[in-house]
Amino acid sequence: MDNVCPRCENPGASKGTGDLRKTSNAGPGDKSMDYKAAFASALESIRAEGRYRVFADLKRHRGEFPRATWTRGDGSESDVVVWCSNDYLGQGQNPVVTEAMKRAIDEAGAGSGGTRNISGTTHYHVELERELADLHRKEAALLFTSGYVSNEASLSTLYKILPGLIIFSDALNHNSMISGIRAGKGARHIFRHNDLEHLEELLATADPAAPKLIALESVYSMDGDVADLPGTVALAKRYGAMTYLDEVHAVGMYGPRGAGVAERDGVMAEIDIIEGTLGKAFGVMGGYIAADAIIVDAIRSFADGFIFTTSLPPALAAGAVASIRYLKAHDEIRVAHQERAAALKARMLKAGLPVMPSVCHIVPVLVGDAVHCKMISDILLEDHGIYVQPINYPTVPRGTERLRFTPSPAHTDAMMDDLVAALETLWVRCNVQRIGGVAA
Repeated sequence: MDNVCPRCENPGASKGTGDLRKTSNAGPGDKSMDYKAAFASALESIRAEGRYRVFADLKRHRGEFPRATWTRGDGSESDVVVWCSNDYLGQGQNPVVTEAMKRAIDEAGAGSGGTRNISGTTHYHVELERELADLHRKEAALLFTSGYVSNEASLSTLYKILPGLIIFSDALNHNSMISGIRAGKGARHIFRHNDLEHLEELLATADPAAPKLIALESVYSMDGDVADLPGTVALAKRYGAMTYLDEVHAVGMYGPRGAGVAERDGVMAEIDIIEGTLGKAFGVMGGYIAADAIIVDAIRSFADGFIFTTSLPPALAAGAVASIRYLKAHDEIRVAHQERAAALKARMLKAGLPVMPSVCHIVPVLVGDAVHCKMISDILLEDHGIYVQPINYPTVPRGTERLRFTPSPAHTDAMMDDLVAALETLWVRCNVQRIGGVAA
């Protein structure tokens, strides 16, 4: 077959790459694969679309978030302001957090010693799980090495525990949720994003006796929209379904104690499984679920992603505990965070920049082209000392490429003014579509 992509065998997917089977320096009839050419072809296809990613070499300044030093390829350095960190509240620089981590290293050393089932459970892990359960007002919590792993492991494991399970998944759920649902190899239905009427249509056609679970996020981090949690809970009760809520972009930032949108909206007790991360607003690393003790115990006992993974270092667990406790008691940080997000949106709209609709702390600005998106990002970094990564496919659909800004309480008015001025200049220079100015 001509023009066959060596990765996915789709006709025409790699036009112009030629036959990648290795024939040079081979004997008669040898048709072995030229593996290096296959990898090179895969990378070239990404470069051709303008979405090849180059990581910025950054060193954050302790205690000066969001400032950092950028090291170029030639070794030269310059200071930049970070505008795309998921350390939404700057907790990774909070002395309360960093000092707790230092103490844990002095007390317990570096690593955890193994998987939780063998030698990797420490008092720090136990204490953190208690703190997470308390945060979400649940009986128990279970710690994973990342938010991705907690989603993938938990959702795939639910199919093992509940034979015949049907999962109803929002169309814009994170890749980790999609991966976990697919890995479970059970029945699944995708409902249109935030469309409860479509969800109900799918629930109504399912076997009433079958176990069912609705999986969704609270805050969708690329568009900045928020799920209707009370409406979802009502549907779950009506059709006898469990609920699984990903709060990774909401924990720490919403609700009076920072437990997330479910706490803010008064439905946290009615969500069966809450999943979250320690690597965003809490400023450290790790993922978790919180639920009834029997649910947590079952997932702990069956989830490969938990059983066979080395546990987090004690220092990370200690830092997370300190961060959670701090944010439980400091709602003023959440208030400041929302004010900063609103202030940046207002400035951008007034300048006529194409801010996408967002009802949360995410400020996405539409570019609509991968090449332009990367170009603007590069110029902002090189010429203006502003660091924001382009968001391209497959994170978002083609044609909706964007710059995603995440203002924190530490971003000042002066920083915002510099950012908007730079964007106004580049929108003209790069000939990117804009919108009419809107009064703040």
